[in-house]
Amino acid sequence: MLVLIKGAGDLATGVAVRLLHAGFRLVMTDIAQPTAVRRTVAFCQCIYDGTTQVEGITARHVSTTQEVEACWERGEVPILVDPEAEIRKKFHFDAEVDAILAKYNVNTRMDDAPIVVALGPGFTAGVDCHAVVETKRGHYLGRVITEGSAIPNTGVPGDVGGYSKERIIRACRDGIFEPVAAIGDTVAKGDIVARVDGEPVYSQMPGIVRGMLPAGLKVKRGMKSGDIDARCELDHCFTVSDKARAIGGGVLEALLMLRNKN
Repeated sequence: MLVLIKGAGDLATGVAVRLLHAGFRLVMTDIAQPTAVRRTVAFCQCIYDGTTQVEGITARHVSTTQEVEACWERGEVPILVDPEAEIRKKFHFDAEVDAILAKYNVNTRMDDAPIVVALGPGFTAGVDCHAVVETKRGHYLGRVITEGSAIPNTGVPGDVGGYSKERIIRACRDGIFEPVAAIGDTVAKGDIVARVDGEPVYSQMPGIVRGMLPAGLKVKRGMKSGDIDARCELDHCFTVSDKARAIGGGVLEALLMLRNKN
């Protein structure tokens, strides 16, 4: 199956890794300046760097159909800057996965492809898509929903290692973001982890920095700009998360289930 994945952040990348291992061929799209904080495990990082690797899989920033096909020949994942998914006009996709995680439907319709799967809140199976995959941490994470919607967005981050909202590094003001701590650094509560136009951003908890926006990005006050993990496992900073793997398993289940029904 040829699958279009809209979005190339860390959760979308976890989906892509599972589908690639299952033998699917992929194209992924994102915006010109992605804001994924878990950049070490997000294929969208190749939009800044040209190429990136996650768990041994190479993603490459491309702009033409010829470059897409060349990526497939090399076993790579092609990533396009294509927010409107215009690439649909160039290839016949068997399925589309909306992995933007905007918490609302940006531009996905059920007739975009023979099979359309969407992640998280903002979608209704049977209206916007054929299936929704639950993204909220907890008992239902990764569940495939064929009627209805995912659990509504609460605005409260899930608990990891005993911390919830404290995990998130947020911009203190509008301005240009400059990281101080790097992904993989260990920090204490109260440490300066970044600056926005020179104003410091402080860690709200002790732990290891698992995510951080790139330098020079324009941010808004309160915008998610990084992530701290209390478990302090360095390997977790550079591998697909349990949440992303669970969601990827749900997408794989949904695609195979819907393909067999068709």
